Amino acid sequence: MVSPSWLLLSYKVPPEPAAKRIALWRKLKGMGAVYLQNGVCLLPKTDDHLRRLKVLENDVDEMGGESVLLETVGLDRGQEDKVISRFTADRDEAYREFIAKCADFEAEIDKETKAEHFTYAELEENDEDLEKLKGWLAKIRKLDFYEAPVSSEADARLQHCASLLETYAKRVFDAHEENRTHTPRDPKGGS
Repeated sequence: MVSPSWLLLSYKVPPEPAAKRIALWRKLKGMGAVYLQNGVCLLPKTDDHLRRLKVLENDVDEMGGESVLLETVGLDRGQEDKVISRFTADRDEAYREFIAKCADFEAEIDKETKAEHFTYAELEENDEDLEKLKGWLAKIRKLDFYEAPVSSEADARLQHCASLLETYAKRVFDAHEENRTHTPRDPKGGS
């Protein structure tokens, strides 16, 4: 097995303006970087990560800071495992947050079903919420470089949410079909 290699960015930026420092941190976290300590982060070595880190290296220079971008490997399998476990821990945390939102979605469908609130407006709202969940999971997955353990549970929960919405949609359509077939007759002889 080929040892994984990582890109290590070490940077120091002025404390002010804080907004620029925070924006840099957000960009790195948004790429899936793990921080080894303040101002030192790692990403798996890919052409995309290298390109994006070079852009951020330029941003650091423009902020009046300094940075060093290196390629690195673990000294042994134990060190590699420590780094990989940092990446998977971050993704598992994101997956758990996602699963909590799935639970909220499931509770909403359950509430609307128990209240027999089968409207197209509610269906549309829940459909939009499911699409947001799908997008969120795709973003997490994109940053899941080492197949975090909780990923399969997140996939299963999204499938469950989709199944619940499908069942709810059928109830909405059935309710509206039932309303159409039981319309009162016009007293003047029309239908």
